[in-house]
Amino acid sequence: MAQTGSGETGGWLRDQVCEGIRDRIISGQLRPGDRLLERDVAEEFNVSRIPVREAIRVLLSEGFLEAASPRKIVVKQLAFQDVLDLFDLREALEVLAVRRATERAEKPQLDTLRRLLGSAEKATRTGKPDRISRANTSFHHHIVEIAGNTLLADTLQPLEGRMRWLFQQVDDPDTVWEEHRALYEAIAARDTDLAADRALRHVRHYREVAVRVLFDEPTVVAGEGA
Repeated sequence: MAQTGSGETGGWLRDQVCEGIRDRIISGQLRPGDRLLERDVAEEFNVSRIPVREAIRVLLSEGFLEAASPRKIVVKQLAFQDVLDLFDLREALEVLAVRRATERAEKPQLDTLRRLLGSAEKATRTGKPDRISRANTSFHHHIVEIAGNTLLADTLQPLEGRMRWLFQQVDDPDTVWEEHRALYEAIAARDTDLAADRALRHVRHYREVAVRVLFDEPTVVAGEGA
């Protein structure tokens, strides 16, 4: 029998369904254009259609799904401009987060960030895209936590899933880890300007790789050589 719920239980079921669908999209089990039927999803997760409907609304707002018609929900294909827009926003917010984190980080927070960097290194050695993307996302997420800006965190939160999906497209994870190591060192040294510069370069490099892998073409980054 499908589970039902309301209040906290209903929210928990919605979150579980949402996470499950999101993970399937990020891992490639669900491909762009694949259709989601409430009935099938409810049966798969053994829940009623209510949390499924709520999860679909969340994933529509996050940009993972789109309405092909009023009654047809499909996995969204990220367009070239979608990716550029996402990185434009990430560039501005990431640099701000790194600046604030560098200013505010205490030793226990830096210790945690170093441990997450170590976890990302181990994940990179496995060569498994899903493990690498999760580890790298955790590293960035902790920087935002250190920054201590609730509004900034709330703004970035809906982007995290799509950024994790983009992390999975990266074909040079060793370079990404080296950039994270350099970023950690600048934060730990309390060098705000250096940390901000490394964050900016990291996001721009990440943008170039994602565009090349996804669309097989280079991209021009604003502010870089004409």
